[in-house]
Amino acid sequence: MVSGRILRIELRRSIAVWAGTVFLLVALAFLFGLTGPWTAYGERWTAQWSAAALWERHLLLFLLPLVVGAGALQGLRDRRAGTGELLAATPRPAWQRSAATAGALAIALVAAYLLLYGVGAVQVAAGGGVFHLGWAPVVAVGALSLVAAGWLGLGAARTLPSVLTPPALAIATLLAMFPVVGLWQEEVVPKVAYLAPALDNARSLVHDLSGWVSLGQAVWLLGVAATGFGLLAATRPWARPAALLPAVLGAAVALPLLPSGSEPVYVVNAAAEPVCSGRVCVTRAHEDLLPVVAGPGEEALRLLARLPGPPRQVRESAERDAVHHPPARDAGIVYVDFDVRDARSTGEKLTRHLLAGAGTPSCHSLRGDDFDGRLREEAARRMAAGWLMGDVAAPTADPVFQELNALVEQAWPELRAVPEREQGARVAALREAALSCDGDLLAILTDGRR
Repeated sequence: MVSGRILRIELRRSIAVWAGTVFLLVALAFLFGLTGPWTAYGERWTAQWSAAALWERHLLLFLLPLVVGAGALQGLRDRRAGTGELLAATPRPAWQRSAATAGALAIALVAAYLLLYGVGAVQVAAGGGVFHLGWAPVVAVGALSLVAAGWLGLGAARTLPSVLTPPALAIATLLAMFPVVGLWQEEVVPKVAYLAPALDNARSLVHDLSGWVSLGQAVWLLGVAATGFGLLAATRPWARPAALLPAVLGAAVALPLLPSGSEPVYVVNAAAEPVCSGRVCVTRAHEDLLPVVAGPGEEALRLLARLPGPPRQVRESAERDAVHHPPARDAGIVYVDFDVRDARSTGEKLTRHLLAGAGTPSCHSLRGDDFDGRLREEAARRMAAGWLMGDVAAPTADPVFQELNALVEQAWPELRAVPEREQGARVAALREAALSCDGDLLAILTDGRR
């Protein structure tokens, strides 16, 4: 066994503390020094407990290569000092000598990871975040991933003792992580992508990673950590190939545990619980916005009552945004998404946002490539809101929206030129088409056809 005294010596004399410090400082530089999706209003990393955990895992995309490289640098210590043969001649087992080095590195890295989460957690608690324990497995697996990466670097450098090993491992890890994490956004995600400890963007404050995903990742990372330690402690030629077995077994056990097809990767947490004022509901994560939404929401429902089969409730969706699929829709509900800029407005502007598309979400996914279709749909959505409110919104000042403004200015008179009853029928037809994402919404308004 490794005594506490030996661990303290390793912490002082190895690069373990330095590795943890560099990890923490680089991560904080990302979160506080750079503008990214983790600073966005609706997705900021200090908004909820789960958001802090998920964004910390996302940053592993950039930070794990540093950890692997640091582990490899530590693994070259005996070669740099020229003490390899001397240590091999001592009666102390090689695995005990390796355990001291690996243990010190693991302690420093786990402490840095937990301290980073603690920085976010303090701000979440101060901001009134909804406390639950769904984030705990996400944080635990993230800390385990640092141990696995650090030990893999240690073992790889002991196996290939070259000054080129640390930078080569760091670059190889970075190049491997990007395409694997990118697979999380594919329409059909291969199971192997879920083995990556770095996560996709945290696009929701009310979701946690599924327990099965965390379990599968933990099994795989334990195998990688065992492989790294095995390579570090190996003293015989046959021991190095045998050390690869835990990683292979870990992957073989983990892959069947991971979701496939329609199985959920993310699950809702306590922050998704609805909080209501009359017919308007938001999640507990946005409870502070309920007074802002309640009035415009009730006004939107009142105006939509002019249409057949009107919605009965305004509700914040607890669905995680999908990259390839349009948002969920329900004929009885007007959904509000606070990640959208207009949904963070107030009063009449917020009412107009809720009335867009006659109270329906957009039919285009986050990764829609049909620019003309998106442009025509947005023009129709604005016109439907304008008809319900009595006038179309003023043109958007941003030059990026010039084409949209021109389309609305051309189509609006065409809608207003027909009798009032026909206008109402066309807006009702637009709502029906938008609920099924079927048809050209702008053509419905201007020509009365799909």
